[in-house]
Formats: sequence, C-alpha cells, structure tokens
Amino acid sequence: MNPNTVLAGLIGRGIQASRTPALHEHEGDAQALRYLYRLIDADQLGLDDSALPGLLDAAQRTGFTGLNITYPFKQAILPLLDELSQEAEGIGAVNTVVLKDGKRVGHNTDCLGFAEGLRRGLPDVARDQVVQMGAGGAGSAVAHALLGEGVRHLVLFDVDSTRAQALVGNLSARFGEGRASLGTDLAAAMATADGLVNTTPVGMAKLPGTPLPVALLHARLWVAEIIYFPLETELLRHARALGCRTLDGSSMAVFQAVKAFELFTGRIADAGRMQAHFARLG
Repeated sequence: MNPNTVLAGLIGRGIQASRTPALHEHEGDAQALRYLYRLIDADQLGLDDSALPGLLDAAQRTGFTGLNITYPFKQAILPLLDELSQEAEGIGAVNTVVLKDGKRVGHNTDCLGFAEGLRRGLPDVARDQVVQMGAGGAGSAVAHALLGEGVRHLVLFDVDSTRAQALVGNLSARFGEGRASLGTDLAAAMATADGLVNTTPVGMAKLPGTPLPVALLHARLWVAEIIYFPLETELLRHARALGCRTLDGSSMAVFQAVKAFELFTGRIADAGRMQAHFARLG
C-alpha cells in the first residue's frame, strides 16, 4: 500500500454507534492521509465468537494496516497474535493490533487512554479506595491505570469471580500485595469508597441499566465510566443528581484513539484536534 494510505478497522459487537472511525478518518484528513476506517461488527454480520480468527486472517490478507479490538474480544485475541507490547502483555488484554511485515503485534492503548482522562478530568480526587465493576479486557487496562495513577486500594467486582481473582493476582504481581482485592461485599465496599469505576458493558445503548444498585451511591463518591454511547449513562445521571464528580467515557475514547492512530501511521496525532472533533459529533 501507498505509505500515505491507511486501512484500519474495529472488530467487536454492537459497535455501529462507535465514533472511532470518525476520529481516525478526520485526523487522517488533517494530515493529508488517505485514511479508511471500517467497522467489523460481529453482531451485524451474524457471526459467533469463533469467527474471530477468520476475521483477523481476512484483514491481514486484504492489506489492513491495523485493527482496534473491543468487547468481547480483547482477551480472546491474545493467542492469535505473534507479539505483544510490554504493556499489553502485562495487562493481559489487547485493543490495538498493528499488521506489518507479516506479523500481528498487539498493543493496549486503553490503559494510557483512561489514565490521561483521569489526570485531566479528575486530577485532585481522593484515591484511598476505589471500587471497580468489571474485570474483563477493558477492566484489566483500567485497573492498571488506576493503580498507576495512585489508587491505594482497588476492590474488584465481576460476575466471573475466577476472572476477577486472576486480575487481582496480575495486579499484585505488578504493583505489590494489598493494592487490589476481590470484592465480596459490594455494599460495604461502596460505603467506604472514594471512587467508583464502571468497566462493564452495562449502561451501553444495547445493555441499558446500571452495574450496581444506585442506592449504593453517595455524594462523597467520584464516578467514572468508559462507555460513551450513550455519553450520559444511567449510572452517571444518578451520580450527578447526588452531586458526585463524574468522568464520562469520552476522554478514554479519544486518548486511546490518539495512541492507536500513532501506532497505525507512525505519525503524532493532534490530541486537541481529536478531542474537538469528538465533541462536534454530539
């Protein structure tokens, strides 16, 4: 392919409302690139999870520069890759795959994206104890970001306790024993928490609701989401009504895309321009 041409895509489920294509293509236009970004939606294509290897093979054969990976494939894709960046290997999840020289190299830009959003959106919040809902691929990246940004103790809750316990072990190995634990009493953990982060898909347009009973929210909390369609989830709406400080999913969406753009193109993205375009999308 011409070095000024980029063909990228997003593999996931229920992704028709994703703003990722617009972010990448707009920044590509600004940098005089022929940048094409396509959605590969397993739901719309009627494919089950076993189709993932075939989708990756097809992208590689047809000359894709790279792929973003989202729910529910961020961990399932790991054995299909040739190499992992140090960060992706440590986190145990991939959201960006660079296809180059016949190799599939996995990266994780979610961690950086969430950390940057937290620094900008909630720079001075208390971080003694934070409750995180969800321990999947996105949850793993966010948990690493939270501990990296100074959270003293992270309490993890997930419908799959085995998966959550594995993440606790991963975090303990990287950050030290006692920094993360598997939650057993959600009400008790919330009563003493400074912050709450939702990394589950509950709250998305196709999965409405809240990841925990809203009666457990209290005004001392700060609350963060990684979902951005809708931008105001039910969880954030209830939290704001109580006076909680909140962080929506737009910052993570933008800053993970900034890094993915750079991995795909080898060029520096203009983060401010990408933020402004995201805001213009409404």
